[in-house]
Amino acid sequence: MNIISCENLTKTYGSAAAPVHALQDVSLTFEQGSFTAITGKSGSGKSTLLHLLSGLDRPTSGEVIYQGKNLFSYNDNQLSVLRRRRFGFVFQSYNLVRELTAQENILLPVMLDGRKPDEAHIGHLIELLGIEDRLSHLPGAMSGGQQQRVCIARALSNKPAILFADEPTGNLDGKTGREVLSLMRTVGKELGITLIMVTHDLGVAEQAERVIRLEDGQVAEDSGAVSI
Repeated sequence: MNIISCENLTKTYGSAAAPVHALQDVSLTFEQGSFTAITGKSGSGKSTLLHLLSGLDRPTSGEVIYQGKNLFSYNDNQLSVLRRRRFGFVFQSYNLVRELTAQENILLPVMLDGRKPDEAHIGHLIELLGIEDRLSHLPGAMSGGQQQRVCIARALSNKPAILFADEPTGNLDGKTGREVLSLMRTVGKELGITLIMVTHDLGVAEQAERVIRLEDGQVAEDSGAVSI
């Protein structure tokens, strides 16, 4: 079953006289529970695509359809609520709140949404990610791999349907990066989450079920295209 798709997605910067096409007429569909890697050289449009699919940025033209509705038909507040409740995000730079413990960081999205944490769900995430002994630590007292595990738990604390990851292993050494990626795959499969990941590392991309390669803002290769 398809969970999210984009149709004729285009993002253009600059003036009409000198346009810069970050993304050009991209149409893709993603199946629920799948793991897709988006790769390409620097400037190919992969992060732009991720930001548009997740509603972090708005396109020049085209649509992103999530559960039958165009994301960009929502106003800013509605889109913010949708992202907070249905999408999870993991970034290369961790983006943990430095003054909060690991546990407080994990609970932050739920608390910001004004909801009571599902303690069983969050406890399960903590166990799966192997961070039980780091819950009282501040980010500065944790390794990069531990911080990224906390980020994954935080991203999944609200039970999102889709996890968007932008270079999640970029700041990690090879061994730690492989461990984090393996954990993301395991947790995603167990919870039935759709994982869409941007990476410049072909070794990382090859761990995905489907690899989409962008070139000059367009899809150059797609190892597992599905019809819209």
